[in-house]
Amino acid sequence: MVRSKFKDEYPFEKRALEASRITQKYPDRIPCIVERSAQSSPSLPLIDKKKYLVPSDLTVGQFVYVIRKRIKLAPEKAIFIFVEGVLPPSSMLLARVYEEHKDEDGFLYVVYSSENTFGAGLRRAPLDADLMHEALCELGATVAEA
Repeated sequence: MVRSKFKDEYPFEKRALEASRITQKYPDRIPCIVERSAQSSPSLPLIDKKKYLVPSDLTVGQFVYVIRKRIKLAPEKAIFIFVEGVLPPSSMLLARVYEEHKDEDGFLYVVYSSENTFGAGLRRAPLDADLMHEALCELGATVAEA
């Protein structure tokens, strides 16, 4: 996997200190670093800033919407986000993604791409049945118990 430019620019100690300060000051927020994939098409715009303080109750799908707006992506264009080479389900809360994939420095590293591939190591995050049930119920769907 390609190393984050943010990690190259700032030493571990500085990143860890900043993430710790942020999480203490804003316990309901997730410190995220968002970068365009090095393998993505050069026509995919670069994001205007890398650091984001994201509400923990935001879903992956909602965060993708935020990224789309920041890069001013046309509605007909697709983007995909990856965390540690994993394509997380759009209904998953960022709090859960953070719990499962936060870096040792305390940041969550998110990579966006115009391609639905991230090298040979691409994995899809396992779908949580309880999470899916919750999402369907919120949409008003009737869910039969197995």
